[in-house]
Amino acid sequence: MTAEIISGTEIRKEILAEIKQEVEEMKEKVGKVPGLVTILVGKSPASVSYVTLKVKTALSVGFNEIQDDQPEDISEADLLALIDKYNNDENIHGILVQLPLPKHIDDKKVLNAINPDKDVDAFHPVNVGRLMIGGDEVRFLPCTPAGIQEMIVRSGTETSGAEVVVVGRSNIVGKPIAMMMAQKGVGANSTVTIVHTRTKDLAAHCKRADILIVAAGVPDLVKPEWIKPGATVIDVGVNRVGMNEATGKAILKGDVDYDRAKEIAGKITPVPGGVGPMTIAMLMKNTLTSAKKTLGLE
Repeated sequence: MTAEIISGTEIRKEILAEIKQEVEEMKEKVGKVPGLVTILVGKSPASVSYVTLKVKTALSVGFNEIQDDQPEDISEADLLALIDKYNNDENIHGILVQLPLPKHIDDKKVLNAINPDKDVDAFHPVNVGRLMIGGDEVRFLPCTPAGIQEMIVRSGTETSGAEVVVVGRSNIVGKPIAMMMAQKGVGANSTVTIVHTRTKDLAAHCKRADILIVAAGVPDLVKPEWIKPGATVIDVGVNRVGMNEATGKAILKGDVDYDRAKEIAGKITPVPGGVGPMTIAMLMKNTLTSAKKTLGLE
């Protein structure tokens, strides 16, 4: 039996529609909407493309969006001053600084300068600490892991008591999603194992997972025989493995051998169209959360 496909594209539409409705209700109730600023330094094509998508999405759900473009040679001091300005702007509820930054600017110093209560990427050490503590301490969930958890919940997958195996230990995906799945609460209460490419008998660990989350950045790392029949498989990998000469677009593959894995898994995410579309949607959700807290609506 072929697995049920968990479409990030469709779930993203649902989430953005929910956010838009909440923004309309907020505007009607208090006369304000969430404010988001995106700071882009330089003109890297990839960064421009990603920021443009963030801006378009923010506007589509009714946010007040400011795109603040800065030259490649802006000084670190000036960039920090700009962030401080938005930290103190009561109409701005989320601050995004597009990475990577030019080499003369310290990425860590810049990210740490953002007010943690406006850090809708959830990269600030304070927000990482809040995630570790869990419960009411959490203000924002990191966006890609939050998207993964939403997909698991909205697919109807039972998480309480489930064996979750996370392949990958990055600070962006592997570590936070493991912590989130182990916490008390909806979409969590799981028993979590973190494995990686240095793990002995990686296949055996994967094989016992009820929920397998793969974020290793290695194309086709997980073989179909590593998957427990009926398991939910979340493939976070987006690996460029070639170019389609006819379309000029990159050929993308996940970390899971999708074509064969879908014949064994109970539910599975595709690449592309799986986890990828969720990240910006969760950025918008974090910005909405920030605005609601600031305006006393939550």
